[in-house]
Amino acid sequence: MSLVMEGDQLSMSRRILDAFRLDPTLMLLLFILASFGLLVLFSAGGSNMDLMIRQLTRLGLATFLLVVVANISLRVLKKLSLGFYLGGLLLLVAVIAFGEIGKGAQRWLDLGFIRFQPSEFMKLAMPMMVASYLSDKVLPVGWKDLLVSAVLVLVPVLLIARQPDLGTSLLVGSAGFFVLFLAGVRWKIFMILGLLVSLMAPLLWKFALHDYQRGRILTMLNPENDPLGSGYHIIQSKIAIGSGGIYGKGWLNGTQSQLDFLPERSTDFIFAVFGEEFGFFGAVLLVFLYLLIIYRGLYIAAVSKDTYGRLLAGALSLTFFVYLFVNTGMVSGLLPVVGVPLPLVSYGGTSMVTLMVGFGMIMAIGSSKRFLR
Repeated sequence: MSLVMEGDQLSMSRRILDAFRLDPTLMLLLFILASFGLLVLFSAGGSNMDLMIRQLTRLGLATFLLVVVANISLRVLKKLSLGFYLGGLLLLVAVIAFGEIGKGAQRWLDLGFIRFQPSEFMKLAMPMMVASYLSDKVLPVGWKDLLVSAVLVLVPVLLIARQPDLGTSLLVGSAGFFVLFLAGVRWKIFMILGLLVSLMAPLLWKFALHDYQRGRILTMLNPENDPLGSGYHIIQSKIAIGSGGIYGKGWLNGTQSQLDFLPERSTDFIFAVFGEEFGFFGAVLLVFLYLLIIYRGLYIAAVSKDTYGRLLAGALSLTFFVYLFVNTGMVSGLLPVVGVPLPLVSYGGTSMVTLMVGFGMIMAIGSSKRFLR
């Protein structure tokens, strides 16, 4: 009898998710990841309940927006692409004109009732725009369409880099790159572009990067050169991850985080807290969970019969991978510190809302063909 009741409850849950056009597998994976995030955030935040309540509130808002976006038709999403893109560019220009300055960067708009980063909005608007433009073209794209797409990508990337915000510009640029990659741009073209960037590297180093950005790269290469200054973050992060060993020290028992040695432990460096408390096995499990989410998103992209949906879902899923790759590489000392959060785990609101809205778009693309079985 109990098995029958459990089966009925699962069937009812499935019907509810289908009614709201939500992918059950993806929703379950996101729920598990968010639960892991709340667990480690409670420890990283020093058992601060106010912090947890704020994060739960943001998670609730983000989930609500996911459901709303998942119920928007693919045709409407495509029509909104141009407006969202142009609106995002106007907001980025507004940041340059009268944005709020904090920690040496001008990234925020404060409207009184809300304070947000317009650059986060472009993580969605830019791939939507490029996917919309290419969806009506013959694929693989030719040089003309490639040039137009490159301009669509570079304009917001350069505006964001000017703030300066290297991490977000990297994510926005990668989203555009993935749309082009999925559109079938030939490898030869990417190789030529890669060669040109390599040849321009000395000029980019001297004229494009700010002093603090060059310092971060040098710190990554040798953090011990300034252990109490610029190298402190990376050194403490590596100590935390390494001290977790195979099985970890246990939840709430991480010494680097609980004794305040680890900076930014509830935001950019929260993966170090997780690694210290749950060890190598816990870190592998967390990364595997991320990969399952990415795989599900790519599966939705692969089965979509609509070119716009396929390009957008694939680009959003692969950009989620870039989040994971950059953050884990950053806290492990393999990449420069660029301020990219661990998705759906780090404390923060704007990034979480952006990510969940992106997954809402992926679910809208998936439900358009009703393959969710």
